[in-house]
Amino acid sequence: MSAIAPITDANPTVAEMEARVARFTRLVPTDDYVDSAIPGCERTTWRVLGQPPAAPLQAEEFHLNWVRCDPGKSAPLHNHLTQEVFIAITGRWQVFWGPEGSRHLVLEPLDTISIAPGVSRGFRNVADEPALLLGIAGGRDPGRINWPPQVRAAAAAVGVELG
Repeated sequence: MSAIAPITDANPTVAEMEARVARFTRLVPTDDYVDSAIPGCERTTWRVLGQPPAAPLQAEEFHLNWVRCDPGKSAPLHNHLTQEVFIAITGRWQVFWGPEGSRHLVLEPLDTISIAPGVSRGFRNVADEPALLLGIAGGRDPGRINWPPQVRAAAAAVGVELG
């Protein structure tokens, strides 16, 4: 049987709730997705929920990012220690997966995909205009991103060190 949330007298002030809001216009893009320096992988990522100070809002068991790509741009094949969810907000997004990224499907606005831990994955904006994607990584610590050899080789060819 599932636990039932108790009804309480909790009633935070507007100021207390405002402190729990991440205003998109105030978010600062992160520059630590080093794979975005690979040609074709240029994108802007804003951290929203996770571990401060990297993300403005604290979350215990998941991390949430906004991602914006121009047409044809992508996040290369990569892997996390935890589940990852992508939700297409605008545009059309091809999500690809597997050791070579050879399998794929397209997400339309508000479509959602959940990718299991251990499955390499990436995404590409296949729309004709810039598009927005929501990414959610599960777990308290999703670990460091890892990339397969072909992505590491593409990065090394242009002087990008993935770590």
